[in-house]
Amino acid sequence: MHLVRLACERPDDVGRSLSQWHCQDLANQLISEHIVPNISVATVQRILSSHKLKPWRHHMWLYPKEQQDAEFYQKISDIIDLYTRPLAESEIVLCLDEKTSLQPRPRSHQTKPAQAGNIPNLCEHEYKRAGALNLFAAFDTRSGKVYGRCCERKRQEEFISFLEYIEAEIPPTITIIHVVCDNFSTHRGKKVRQWLDKHARFKFHFTPKHCSWMNQVEQWFSILQRKRFRIADFESKDDMRDKIYQFISEWNEQAHPFNWSKKSVAKIMAQAPVDEAA
Repeated sequence: MHLVRLACERPDDVGRSLSQWHCQDLANQLISEHIVPNISVATVQRILSSHKLKPWRHHMWLYPKEQQDAEFYQKISDIIDLYTRPLAESEIVLCLDEKTSLQPRPRSHQTKPAQAGNIPNLCEHEYKRAGALNLFAAFDTRSGKVYGRCCERKRQEEFISFLEYIEAEIPPTITIIHVVCDNFSTHRGKKVRQWLDKHARFKFHFTPKHCSWMNQVEQWFSILQRKRFRIADFESKDDMRDKIYQFISEWNEQAHPFNWSKKSVAKIMAQAPVDEAA
């Protein structure tokens, strides 16, 4: 049980300068503490596996400084309703955000494709800096279609330009465009509010603080990152822009929505503390 106890402690707490435990580190620690004269890495791994312990893994989480109030849950409920209720033929729900600082990173030598004989893709370590772009994207929660535009900057001006692009792309038969986005200043600045006053079919819905997971375009961004930017190797910003647009076009040919339901969200929200007195 000494091993299990050690694996459930932070390395710093036992005087080790490690971010997390690995099997070899645990074996070395047991020996240095004279718990055992010797122990193999395989034995450590087998014992941890029997207790379903993997101290080398980690996940990000946010400790709630305060219990969430009724307003927080009302905002969650309103957005989930947008995601799950039947929509009228005249309305659409878009999840919108920016993927920032996308760098072309042209390589010193061309990336080589995988080869038979278990040879992986070969990506040159050295690359040149060639600036960066910001991708504004909106994900249609019912069809999975993506609207996207790349910009040099991410000010209110660029955001408004993207809204105008959406305005032109979505037919006038759609009279209500629900937009789900976060509270970033670009999304709710004075110029944006003035623009929205003149475009009545846009209805903004802001996610609560620390709830980026509720924005479905983030799921699509993770797909984009994995499939297009795992190896960043573009000749220039223009080349990267063209290939991002190509990726969006190819996605839209086989677009699909994500499976969101009130039940799945309820499981997540059940882990958050609620202020009963609110």
